[in-house]
Amino acid sequence: MEHRIAPAKKGEKKKGRSAINEVVTREHTINIHKHIHEAGFKKLAPWAIKEIKKFAMKEVGTPDVHTDIRLNKTVWAKRIRNVPYHILLCLSRKCNKDEDSPNKFYTLVTYVLVTTFKNLQTVNVDEN
Repeated sequence: MEHRIAPAKKGEKKKGRSAINEVVTREHTINIHKHIHEAGFKKLAPWAIKEIKKFAMKEVGTPDVHTDIRLNKTVWAKRIRNVPYHILLCLSRKCNKDEDSPNKFYTLVTYVLVTTFKNLQTVNVDEN
């Protein structure tokens, strides 16, 4: 016997609160190699930075993404052609202090140094 959830009635809103309006920090492992394999070999590092920003935008849900200097140096460490296959990122949703910005939050993407990528999971990090 199949169990199905009844659809919500028209005009009825979901109860609960949105998690997009909270400050949160998560650590994600991203397989950059999968995202940049179709790029030309002289465009791999810039393409990797764009894909990291796109990944952060999708995961955290803010259109405004800032990358850390250490992340940029890590991607570009072996020059334009030899980008690392995997990278561990810390994605932090923060309040925007700039009053001119239309966005209430922005995402800060930082690099986390790790020795091996075996058995890594996405982790919520406490701000404390």
